[in-house]
Amino acid sequence: MGTGRSVNEELVELGDLDELVRHIDRLCWAADWDGVLDVRDRCRAALERGKQLWPAASHGEYRLALEAPGPIAARVVVPGAGHLSLGPLTEVAASTHRWAELADHLPDGPTRAMTAHERVVRGEDLTGDDRIDRQVIDLPLALQPWEPSYPVAEYLAHEAHFPPPPLPDRHPVVLPAPSLAVERVEDQETIHALAELTRAWTAESNGRSEVVAVRGDARCAIAALGPPRARLAELSGAEALAWMAWVAASGGAHGRRRGMARGRFDAWWALASVAGLVEDWPLPPDELGAAAAELRWFVWDAWEPDTGWRFHLAVEDPLEGLAWAVAATDAA
Repeated sequence: MGTGRSVNEELVELGDLDELVRHIDRLCWAADWDGVLDVRDRCRAALERGKQLWPAASHGEYRLALEAPGPIAARVVVPGAGHLSLGPLTEVAASTHRWAELADHLPDGPTRAMTAHERVVRGEDLTGDDRIDRQVIDLPLALQPWEPSYPVAEYLAHEAHFPPPPLPDRHPVVLPAPSLAVERVEDQETIHALAELTRAWTAESNGRSEVVAVRGDARCAIAALGPPRARLAELSGAEALAWMAWVAASGGAHGRRRGMARGRFDAWWALASVAGLVEDWPLPPDELGAAAAELRWFVWDAWEPDTGWRFHLAVEDPLEGLAWAVAATDAA
């Protein structure tokens, strides 16, 4: 076998995916980023000749986004790239590069904006940067004082970790007796916003999700979902936001991960819906933070074993006498 690009050509012609992945690994260890780009390009071109080498192309794009210098990493952070990767390349690149390394090399539009917001959830303040399209994600380009430290992804060469936020221990509570009717209310806007948090679970994986809105408190909302017993623990507004963002960023057991930038937006939107502030969107961030503090948030379960993907949240508005509860699961 030859050297350099001739090796790339020979391996692509052989079509051995395992060996192509190993070859990409060797190129990355040698920091031969041009070589990785060449393998990626050849794998993509081979599709026209019936060779299904998309996994190798995606792996090359993933490794470039993760490990290559910013100008080269940005070349693969484009729509359609890395579709078989461990996560969206906007998030992958942002996990290992600061905004200044990427910004001038990313394409204009949504991809650049999503990458910027992935850096924001990691603590960068990009408020004054005029290279970012504000219409893609209509959120502040800096974390607010009332926001949590979001649980961000850790990407490695062949694996990724998506640690959930810490949650308090849950304790048994008495639910309203089945003989007492729980009054459900029509609130499709908030129900939809809470269900959207697990959309990837239900649309792309094996997940199920149910959301209810009732008159009463959080226990009434949980009871409306039908469990015979429950345990719950109260969360702060920041803890609840981190939990919702982590869920919305994920793909569940088998779905495509959406990234923490999307998770943060969906969590803000769910909060605004529960607080009845969607019609005022976009609204001053401090107003939304105050609303999060006025609501009461709970994580709960029905004594199920801690397996698979599970999202059980309840929230109540003491001033309005309304509450909502979510029960979502996805099997690995």
